[in-house]
Amino acid sequence: MKRWLCCACNIDESHHDDENQTLKAPKNYLDGTQKGSRPAAVAKAEQQKRVINIEVPKLSLEELKAKTDNFGSQSLVGEGSYGRVYYAVLNSGQQVAIKKLDVSSEPDSSQEEFLTQVETVSKLKHDNFVQLLGYCVEGNYRLLSYEFATMGSLHDVLHGRKGVQGAQPGPVLDWIQRVRIAIDAAKGLEYLHEKAQPSVIHRDIRSSNILLFEDFKAKIADFNLSNQAPDMAARLHSTRVLGTFGYHAP
Repeated sequence: MKRWLCCACNIDESHHDDENQTLKAPKNYLDGTQKGSRPAAVAKAEQQKRVINIEVPKLSLEELKAKTDNFGSQSLVGEGSYGRVYYAVLNSGQQVAIKKLDVSSEPDSSQEEFLTQVETVSKLKHDNFVQLLGYCVEGNYRLLSYEFATMGSLHDVLHGRKGVQGAQPGPVLDWIQRVRIAIDAAKGLEYLHEKAQPSVIHRDIRSSNILLFEDFKAKIADFNLSNQAPDMAARLHSTRVLGTFGYHAP
C-alpha cells in the first residue's frame, strides 16, 4: 500500500512539475517560435529581391546618342505626351523609333519601377501592337526602342505630321483602307484588354497613337504603364480621368 501511494505520489508530483513548467514557459514557446523570430522561409523570401525578367536587349546610351545626333532635331520624328521620338538605324541595320521619356514628369519614379514597367511591355506581343525592341537606363535617361512605323501615324495621314510646320496630310484613304485600320486597332485593343496577362488598359486611344506600316497595317502604340492600377479593384473604383480631351469615352 505504501509503495502504491509512493508511486501515486511520484506521479502526482511529476504531473504538477509538467504543469509548472508549462506555466513558466514563455508564451512564444507555446506557439512554437522564439520571441522576435520569424519562420525561416518568410525571412528568406523577404531577403531575396524579385528578379526582373526583361525579354528585350539592353541598348547602350552611347550608340543611341550616336545614331540620333545626340537626340537632335534632325532625328526628331514626333512628340507625345510622355516624351519625344527619334528615328535611328542601329548598328544591326534595324530601323527603330527611340522614345526618350520625360523623366521630370514622374520625378518619384525609381529605376526599379521603370524596369518593372519595361518588363511588362517586353512581354506584350501581338501583330497589332507596336513591338518593344530594346531599352536603355543610364543616369537620368529612360529610353525605349520600338519598331519604326514606315507610314507614320494615322494622325499624320489625316492631318499632317504633328509639330512640323507646313506638313501636309497623306493620301486620302479609301474605304477598304479605313476599315482595315479600324479592325486592326480593335484587334490590338482586344489583345491588351482581354488576352494579355496581366491585362492592360490603354486609356489614350487616338489617331496619333495608331501607327501605320506597309499596306496600311495598323498597330497600337504609346500608352503609359504608370497609369495602370495594380489590381482590378483599384481600376474599377478609380475616379481619375486619363487620356486626351476629345477622345474620352462618353
